[in-house]
Amino acid sequence: MADSVLYEVTDGLATITINRPDAMNAMNTEAKVALRDAALAAAADTAVRAVLLTAAGNRAFCVGQDLKEHIGNLAADREGGSSLTMSTVAEHYNPIVKALTQMPKPVVAGVNGVAAGAGFGFALAADFRVVADTASFNTSFAGVALTADSGVSWTLPRLIGASRAGDLLLFPRTVKAQEAFELGIANRLVPADSLHAEAEAVARRLASGPTVAYAALKESLAYGASHSLADALEREDVLQTRAGASEDHSIAVQAFLAKQPPEYLGR
Repeated sequence: MADSVLYEVTDGLATITINRPDAMNAMNTEAKVALRDAALAAAADTAVRAVLLTAAGNRAFCVGQDLKEHIGNLAADREGGSSLTMSTVAEHYNPIVKALTQMPKPVVAGVNGVAAGAGFGFALAADFRVVADTASFNTSFAGVALTADSGVSWTLPRLIGASRAGDLLLFPRTVKAQEAFELGIANRLVPADSLHAEAEAVARRLASGPTVAYAALKESLAYGASHSLADALEREDVLQTRAGASEDHSIAVQAFLAKQPPEYLGR
């Protein structure tokens, strides 16, 4: 794994850290490849029961595309008569967001600073966002004459509604942490100096929980967002049958009857 993204697994928790603090954790090609590979590795690793996505430093979570690299690539495309630069959406951003949203385990984003453009999209792709009170969000895309990517056109309206999402996309502005919490972008707002500890605590709680059920819940929510009630009810039946057959369900019931805290196995 490249130094621009750090990856560590301890006690069932995979911690992915975007590590370009001097560039406000902007995504150059190396970082995009490394983040994609880390997310895919976490999704595939059966030892990983939850994921924490965070970033180094205290200024930025991720400001999206590294525009210094981007403008050079655009110039090379013009000279060569190609359009390879924008293939980064299909090659990097889409796989990152798919891995985060579709992996059968919960993902927590610890947002320590500015989350803009694709960085905003990565935060929205998480299942739970712990946000520092000094952090902020910005769609940014229209500000550089681009449209939404990194799943923002799908995730943002589902969190805050189509009208508010359209406003933030058409008229990019800084959404500070308190407003983000009020809008529903932030799930939990914490002091900046305790962000990493709080985000890790949430992620570790999930990692020790009934992860088979969490996987079913993620699938159920995603399915219900684009299907009818009748279809959603059928999917709930399938998923509940799966969860009910898990060892974790038996452990939970036995622990409840014994008035003891359950110790889940994640299977």
